[in-house]
Amino acid sequence: MPKRVPRKPRPKKIGIPKGYDSMWEVTLHETILKDWKHHYESIKYIIKKDYEVDFAKTIEDKTILLEAKGRFWDHAEYSKYLWIREALPSNMELVFLFQKPFSPMPGAKVRKNGTKRTHAEWAETNNIRWFSEDTLPDDWRNDGV
Repeated sequence: MPKRVPRKPRPKKIGIPKGYDSMWEVTLHETILKDWKHHYESIKYIIKKDYEVDFAKTIEDKTILLEAKGRFWDHAEYSKYLWIREALPSNMELVFLFQKPFSPMPGAKVRKNGTKRTHAEWAETNNIRWFSEDTLPDDWRNDGV
């Protein structure tokens, strides 16, 4: 499979007054849109998507959505799970089953001690329960282990 082509970086904002996104915005606000409020209000919006659950089981009146994840590929992929979690009703919980929980996250920076943030650390930081095949609770398994 060919490697992904890196996204072209956004140009740097050089010489643009604070609070504006471009010199064109500045020009518009100083001329034909002088009487208009600029960056007047922040409006939250949601992009509707569908999430197909890998595995699901109801345990003690709570539906566990178990996401089997070998690895994350990019920021867009792992950040979507935070939005999925926010959309869940209180009787559902998103839980990860990592193949290699201590492998580094994509794009993780090297820390001063030489390590990188792992998949397990990402889950813990975001208050998401996670397991590996070895740590999956016995009552969640069907193999009698």
